[in-house]
Amino acid sequence: MNILVTGGAGYIGSHTAGLLAQRGHKPFVFDNLSTVHKEAVRQFQFIKGDLRKPADIKKALKSYNIDAVMHFSALALVGESMEKPALYYENNIAGGLNLLNAMLEAGVKKIIFSSSAAVYGVPEEVPIEENHPVNPINPYGNTKLGFERILEDYRNA
Repeated sequence: MNILVTGGAGYIGSHTAGLLAQRGHKPFVFDNLSTVHKEAVRQFQFIKGDLRKPADIKKALKSYNIDAVMHFSALALVGESMEKPALYYENNIAGGLNLLNAMLEAGVKKIIFSSSAAVYGVPEEVPIEENHPVNPINPYGNTKLGFERILEDYRNA
């Protein structure tokens, strides 16, 4: 499968791309390089782009015959999210919507989204199970939970 790995130059994304390649898939790394360096993924097809720019993601999906997306692209600093919530909503929510809409346009129907334990807020018990009540306490957690709900709405539609 041709798999677009958004945020693929980051720690989790780059390791996932490596595992995908080991398993016989063709990863295409999509990243704006705002917090990482291209050297982390020099062994993969690299696409410099930003999810906040719909043309970037549309071009990537169409140019490389993408079958599925693994979405790791997000701003993820809790403290910064509390100081600059608009930045987090623009990147993590609006960018995610751009991705979903481009996927629909390109006919790509498979996505894996990397969420966060931040959707649970202060846990009532540890370890946290997936059915634990969600109660994010910062904008970062809110954006992750918000995108989870957006994915559910898109699936239902």
